[in-house]
Amino acid sequence: MANYRRLWLILIATLAVTFALLGYFGTEVYRAAPPIPDQVVNENGQTLMTEDSILDGQTAWQSVGGMQLGSIWGHGAYQAPDWTADWLHRELLAWLNIAALETYGTPYSNLSGPEQNDLQYRLKTAYRTNTYDPETGTLTLSDRRIRAIRETADYYSRLFSDAPELRTTREHYAMKEDTLPNAERRERLTEFFFWTAWAASTDRPGSDATYTNNWPHEPLIDNQPTAENIVWSIVSIVLLIAGVGGLVWAWSFLRKHDEEEPSAPASDPLSLVKLTPSQKALGKYLFLVVALLAFQVMMGGVTAHYTVEGQSFYGFDLSKWFPYSLVRTWHIQAALFWIATGFLAAGLFLAPIINGGKDPKFQKLGVDILFWALVLVVTGSFIGNFLAIAQIMPPELNFWLGHQGYEFVDLGRLWQIGKFTGIAFWLVLMLRGIVPALKQPGDKNLLALLTASVVAIGLFYGAGFFYGERTPISIMEYWRWWIVHLWVEGFFEVFATTALAFIFCSMGLVSRTIATSSSLASASLFMLGGVPGTFHHLYFAGTTTPVMAVGATFSALEVVPLVVLGYEAWENWRLKSSAPWMEKVRWPLMFFVAVAFWNMLGAGVFGFMINPPIALYYIQGLNTTPTHAHAALFGVYGFLALGFTLLILRYLRPNLVFNERLMKTGFWWLNGGLVLMLFTSLLPIGIIQFLASAGEGLWYARSEAFLQGDLLQTLRWVRTFGDVVFIVGALAVGWQVVSALFFPNRVPVGATPAEAASEA
Repeated sequence: MANYRRLWLILIATLAVTFALLGYFGTEVYRAAPPIPDQVVNENGQTLMTEDSILDGQTAWQSVGGMQLGSIWGHGAYQAPDWTADWLHRELLAWLNIAALETYGTPYSNLSGPEQNDLQYRLKTAYRTNTYDPETGTLTLSDRRIRAIRETADYYSRLFSDAPELRTTREHYAMKEDTLPNAERRERLTEFFFWTAWAASTDRPGSDATYTNNWPHEPLIDNQPTAENIVWSIVSIVLLIAGVGGLVWAWSFLRKHDEEEPSAPASDPLSLVKLTPSQKALGKYLFLVVALLAFQVMMGGVTAHYTVEGQSFYGFDLSKWFPYSLVRTWHIQAALFWIATGFLAAGLFLAPIINGGKDPKFQKLGVDILFWALVLVVTGSFIGNFLAIAQIMPPELNFWLGHQGYEFVDLGRLWQIGKFTGIAFWLVLMLRGIVPALKQPGDKNLLALLTASVVAIGLFYGAGFFYGERTPISIMEYWRWWIVHLWVEGFFEVFATTALAFIFCSMGLVSRTIATSSSLASASLFMLGGVPGTFHHLYFAGTTTPVMAVGATFSALEVVPLVVLGYEAWENWRLKSSAPWMEKVRWPLMFFVAVAFWNMLGAGVFGFMINPPIALYYIQGLNTTPTHAHAALFGVYGFLALGFTLLILRYLRPNLVFNERLMKTGFWWLNGGLVLMLFTSLLPIGIIQFLASAGEGLWYARSEAFLQGDLLQTLRWVRTFGDVVFIVGALAVGWQVVSALFFPNRVPVGATPAEAASEA
């Protein structure tokens, strides 16, 4: 360890400091969370709603799909409105009309400019003034505001029912008819929507900014970016430039060049190790990867089509059984399941190699049990999603068996426990192969880092259990992003980097010294920005300026290591020429090269596009977010999981010759489809929405009138081309895996005579 002591100390210090920041300012999230009043009363003290009724509304919202149908505080789906911004704007307009009729005897639209300005001043004063009493837990509302709330609530109650006058609106929002059949639960739902809008329009005590840092942009009450927002946005950009400069300087002057790269061995060392029973059992994992991939891309195509036909699929009324909120849930959950399966398979394939080519006792049994447990969790969670959104499942069971309502953790809590148990069991299977190897003499630093990343993956998914069904949404968001950001973008990133380094080192292509040093340095860089950078998702989720400052500062540093990914891509690519036998793993290497490209573009460029507070203030909840999400989630983790899948497949089928036609179609059509999807549809729509949000407000950028304009409708139709290309690519890769698993002796198209002979 002495040779790596400095790198280990840097990594340990980085983790200590960054997790201290995440924990310390996490307490700030709890302390400063927008209060849910014990009771909301009128000026005469009559109770209108209570904390329990507001939280009942939150559970009602969760049961219809939650963040998969519209969004709250900018987090969620993008076809229906952001319910916070939409409710707030509708309530403000209702208040202005009521005030105009009471004051001037005519609707607000008929008033003169000075008269409108007078009422807008009164409106801002009424809404920004905080009438919540923390001593009694009571929020007092004026009679005029109560009338505006009731008028807005009536609209929402009809929208979530089957009221015929709003059928077209529901179709435009991709809502099924009678989304929430129970009238009492619809009333509770409106109370929850009101509370989110109250937090977004009411000044924090002792501050001139709302509980959500003046988000969303709403000119009627002067919701504008705060001064702190602008300052920390500039700081983040300066830090990005400084970080990039520092990295280039360190890369040029501090990187050691004195160690020669090893000569590639005459034959693949991994192919000389006999497959163990547990490794042979991984074929079904690879099949599950491509089966879920195929399902996911099909659901993605349906989800995208719902943005142009909100209740139909080319005329067929699909929403009766499979509405937008359900297929979008399945689309996202299937992606997480197949990508995770690919990573789990990679770890299980490495475990016997680490253990000297031997299986620990009962390892194959454990691999089989884990697989069927994974199938059970996938099937059970999907059925639960269906029953919840169909409103068949009893409300009291929804959170546990149906739909949590939170994007990326949509599965019911019971299935979430099952998933965590499976990951913990995977950790045990991994450690059974790793721990004996750690006891052997020799340099174990790379293996120690791999072990640490495996342990982190196994344990940190448990962060999702720190919130419950009735946890206030601002606190829930803190823990949700531990999973979505920290677990996925942090620890999986370190595991992937270290696992690839270990594989290339085991192949004799990279020296252990270089592999270890690079992995340790990369881990420090990923964690430095990644851990406290979690807060950049929480700028407007009921947090305070310190949280924004930490999130803006460190999220800028997340982008820094991505600037050298072009070099990483070149290093991966040149490995294919290091030995003749590397031709057999050329296609897995191609997928790893794609990972580097999309990491730079999707996580780097598109990630920083939405990271600074001033940018996210206007574009949170717009199509700029799925631009980043698609490019980063599939472009990075999707291609990485497929690369692992193809690499394992090549060793499970030693005589495999990849079908050139299938692989060229799969690789290039996946990349081309993703490019088309992003640059001909999602990104242009996001930019157009950004202009609308900055000019009129978020409510308008997500409104029915704006999104149903001819240009945006055309751009959503254009996405069909990218989706079709992408689906063809996914099916081509899927068929390559399936045919190799089930028809291993079939000679592939494009095989040379020598390759055909080897197949025979």
